[in-house]
Amino acid sequence: MKLHTFRIGGVHPDAHKLTAEVATKVAELPKKAIFPLSQHIGAPAKPVVKRGDKVKVGTLIAESGGFVSAPIYSSVSGTVAKIDESIDATGYRKPVIIIDVEGDEWEESIDRSDKLETLDKHPELTPEEIINRVKVAGVTGMGGAGFPTFIKLMPPPTAKAECVIINGVECEPYITSDYRLMMEHADEIIQGLYLLMKAVKVDKGYIGIEDNKPKAIELLTEKTANDPRIEVVPLAKKYPQGGEKQLVDAVTRRQVPAPPAIPVNVGAIVQNVGTAYAVYQAVMKHKPLFERYTTVTGLEIKNPGNFLVRMGTPFSQLIDACGGLPEGDNKVLAGGPMMGKSVVSLDVPVCKGTNSITVLSGTDAHRKKAQNCIRCAKCVSACPMGLEPYLLATLSVNQDWERLEANDVTSCISCGCCQFTCPAHRPLLDNISFGKGHVMGIIKGRAAKAKAAKAEADKAKAKA
Repeated sequence: MKLHTFRIGGVHPDAHKLTAEVATKVAELPKKAIFPLSQHIGAPAKPVVKRGDKVKVGTLIAESGGFVSAPIYSSVSGTVAKIDESIDATGYRKPVIIIDVEGDEWEESIDRSDKLETLDKHPELTPEEIINRVKVAGVTGMGGAGFPTFIKLMPPPTAKAECVIINGVECEPYITSDYRLMMEHADEIIQGLYLLMKAVKVDKGYIGIEDNKPKAIELLTEKTANDPRIEVVPLAKKYPQGGEKQLVDAVTRRQVPAPPAIPVNVGAIVQNVGTAYAVYQAVMKHKPLFERYTTVTGLEIKNPGNFLVRMGTPFSQLIDACGGLPEGDNKVLAGGPMMGKSVVSLDVPVCKGTNSITVLSGTDAHRKKAQNCIRCAKCVSACPMGLEPYLLATLSVNQDWERLEANDVTSCISCGCCQFTCPAHRPLLDNISFGKGHVMGIIKGRAAKAKAAKAEADKAKAKA
């Protein structure tokens, strides 16, 4: 079997796929569900409910707050308790809608049957109708990024899509939620791929899967064997192959240029397997995005597992379902150990991008003491974006924003390869992320000023 992979950088963390063969369980409903209004990249959603309102599963509770935004639907039935603020995975207090759960009554418009709906039976589904249903359902990138999916399906006029790539890589060392989804809902994922291909008007689809998931490769290859439009691409194990730019390189041998370039600029539209499944449900079952597959894992967790979880369920409930936190020191991550964010409270709810809750225990819960850089350049070799992390980190600490921008800090994908490989245990990613955020703010401010200046110039020209 020929294995593909990306060509620049990458690392090989020890795999701990403890839950790979653990069948997915349906998580119990929470007693109180918390819905952050920022579960996606872009403007927060705007509440359309108020305290005391009754809602069902699938009721719209917050509408899009702008073009780059996504609506939010209730995952539970009950009564809106309040619109308040609560800590999210970033550690900051953000606006939320809190619902007291009462029963489990669903909106009647949702098709809850197990019948597989296929695209060939629905000629009424035009590309425009598919994109609209995806938009209305609040589907976002399910791999963690949270970018509104409908926007990816509307590439700019300067770019032309040639293929859709489904990301079944799941290269984080602990997470298995995507793997279980592929094993348990392969047919729906394939139909989701067909819908995505029709939406962007292409005739070629790829499904990229790393070779540590041989059963998934075999299953999806078997199910797509009679369709030459679909190709399952086995990939060598390497992190961060799940990054869309790395996946495009691995599958098509095309490299995406630095920002503002995106994958569609080289002909590819990348979607996570969870997103493909959500697209199928949104289009074929009229089901908004309000639940997802999530792995709960850790080397010291008694009964790690995979769960189908309603959004708004607190982390504490899922950890308790796996036997609770181990004794001693623990660090709880929203996500995996490479890119996950450490949470400050177990009241943080599962959101659209929560693919895993990872518990690091004992010595793994603590960082090692940082030492002086030894100029080994391992971080440079490991960076999948071809950057110089040691330099970017130093420039960030020194707040040298001009040089930081000139050295392409905006190309950083926050994968953590540099920090993982550093023998001096330096907080490279932390410093780079701080600097990148500041530089992005400068760039946005500069663009806003340029836009305002152009508007003034156009106004003056019109008066003249």
